Parts: sequence; structure tokens; C-alpha cells
Amino acid sequence: MRIALGVSYHGGAYDGWQSQPSGRTVQDHLEKALAALLAVPEVHTLCAGRTDAGVHGLNQVVHFDSPVARPENAWVRGTNSFLPPDIAVQWAREVPDRFHARASARSRRYAYVLLESPVRPSIDQGQVGWVFRPLDIEAMQQAARTLLGEHDFTSFRASQCQAHTPVKEMLRIDIARRGAYWRFEFEATAFLHHMIRNIMGCLIYIGSGNRPAAWMAEVLAARDRDAAAPTFSPDGLYFLGPVYDEAFGLPVRTPAFDWLP
Repeated sequence: MRIALGVSYHGGAYDGWQSQPSGRTVQDHLEKALAALLAVPEVHTLCAGRTDAGVHGLNQVVHFDSPVARPENAWVRGTNSFLPPDIAVQWAREVPDRFHARASARSRRYAYVLLESPVRPSIDQGQVGWVFRPLDIEAMQQAARTLLGEHDFTSFRASQCQAHTPVKEMLRIDIARRGAYWRFEFEATAFLHHMIRNIMGCLIYIGSGNRPAAWMAEVLAARDRDAAAPTFSPDGLYFLGPVYDEAFGLPVRTPAFDWLP
């Protein structure tokens, strides 16, 4: 039977999501936990979207094929008993064989949480990005509108990106502030490697007055990574999860969502 899991994790201690020889990835720990639970040599999972080192996940969705049936709460509690405290399975569902965590996703969502303060983060170090200059929300919102729709996002693509095409459709960018914290939320059909962190670098350049809002259109049109701002910190980036057809009946929120400002 095919099982889907919703997984949350703090990415600070890991080399990203995808399995690596170091064994220090979220996928490595999850697959070891599932193998221990099932008492089998190995379990292979497929995820909705890979995350980089230092990036957090709130509703990463994976699927795998299990040789045995278990109650949904047994998948959650049993797997979590073998996981470190900064990784937790939030939910489990049996899904049809046609479900694929990556290919079945209609879109994906990320949030970037940013602290605007003259003093660097302390308690929330590693969980938020940081700027010490005041930001102009209207300038950033104007620049963000430039990115909506289908575009070639080469200017925001890491050199090591393995995507087949740089053309993606940006469905939504929301920017809001609560106290000293900013929240930037992105939804697109798919994202390129470092795409959001490179966009964030440009938005912060614009918001702090280093570039005008119209500069974003120039960066996008250049189709050249050197035209954009430096890649911003991974600390405040959260994978909110994929969006699937409602027919699959999968949760779109986890308890961890309520933590975000």
C-alpha cells in the first residue's frame, strides 16, 4: 500500500532534505526511522520538494510503498519514536497508487520570515532572516508584482540547479508585517534551486532603498544570475508544503503553521 506522510523539521542541523553520503539529511533520518519501524533493510521515500541546508519544513509531503498495513496514528507515533527531536511526522494517510508526492502537486508554497531590527536575532537565531535597515513595503510589493505569471527565472537560479527548464509560473507573492517581523509568502507551480533566496535578496535591496522597484523587471529580463542580488540567508525560509487536488484528502496545515508570525 502507498502511504503519504506530512513531515516537519528544523533544518539547522541538516545538510538539506536530499539523501547524501554524509547521512546528515532529513531524508536519511526519516528513511532510517521507517526502516526501523518496519524492520526492513531500507525504505525509499519521494518528497514534494527538496530543501537546502538550513531551510525548514512545515508540511513536507513524502510517499513510500509499505509491505504492511498500519493505523494512521501508528505511522505517526511509531516513526517519531525513531526520529531526532527536530524532525516529526505530523500526519499519515493511505493514498491510491496513482498518488506521487512530487508529480501530483499542483503548486508549492514557501514562506520567508524576516526580522527587521537594529540588533541581530538571539532567541530566534536560525529561524528568521535579519535586516537592520527599515524596509519599504510598497516598493517591495510593486517589485513582487513583476514576478507574477509565467517567466524565465534564470536570473534567480543557482548554477547547480538541475531543473529541466527555468520557466515557472509564480501564482502568488504576499508581503505582510507584524511588529518587527516580516512574512513573505510565495506560491508557484515549482521553484528553481535558490530561487526564493535570490528573489529575497532582490526584494531586500529594493525595500532598503538600494535599488528602485523597477529594477526587479530588469533583473528578470536579463536572464543572468549576475544581474540579481546575492543569495539571501536560508535561516528564515520555510517550506509550507505542496497543494494537491482535494480528492486525495491530504492535510494542508500542520500545528507548526501557527508558530509563524
